[in-house]
Amino acid sequence: MKLPEKLEPYRGVLLFAVILMLSNFFWKYTVLGDESNSIDSMVTFWGLDISAPFIWMAHHVAHVSEAILHFFGSKVVLDTNNVLRHPNGNSVVIIWACTGLKQAYIFFCIIAFYRGPWLKKLWYIPLGLGVVYLFNIFRITMIAASVENHPDWFDFLHFYFFKYLFYGIIFIMWVFWEEKIVGKTISTNSSISGG
Repeated sequence: MKLPEKLEPYRGVLLFAVILMLSNFFWKYTVLGDESNSIDSMVTFWGLDISAPFIWMAHHVAHVSEAILHFFGSKVVLDTNNVLRHPNGNSVVIIWACTGLKQAYIFFCIIAFYRGPWLKKLWYIPLGLGVVYLFNIFRITMIAASVENHPDWFDFLHFYFFKYLFYGIIFIMWVFWEEKIVGKTISTNSSISGG
């Protein structure tokens, strides 16, 4: 596809944005679930029940976050409804939307549908998914820790700060892919063919 000359330097960023928007749009309209404070709410993909991996992952994220908080001295308790409850009564519920699976899917789409050698995608995608997983654990743990003494921070941290930081990390991983892996491959191939 030929872009106007002024936009050509931004081709990669534009493609990144298009893949991000399309994958987000696809997710929003095909993966549906109740985001109320219920751990066992049904998640569907085009009407098919896909709740099991989301419920499992929500429990996993809650257990890992609880373990990290305990390691740092917190007295938080995880109850059977996936609620991380502090001794002072402040709490957060870890639901299917807290699993990081959407962000993992978006990262996968960005790298899979972007240019670059497939052999390198075979190791870069799993590596990036590991980063997404670790950041999601960090995000949930930090929100849960903050809520103990500052419950009024929840909306800001959950809906704004960590949400955009998450997408910023995905963008940085794409920049690394573009600059260090795809760019290096293209310059190596052009020197071989031009040499």
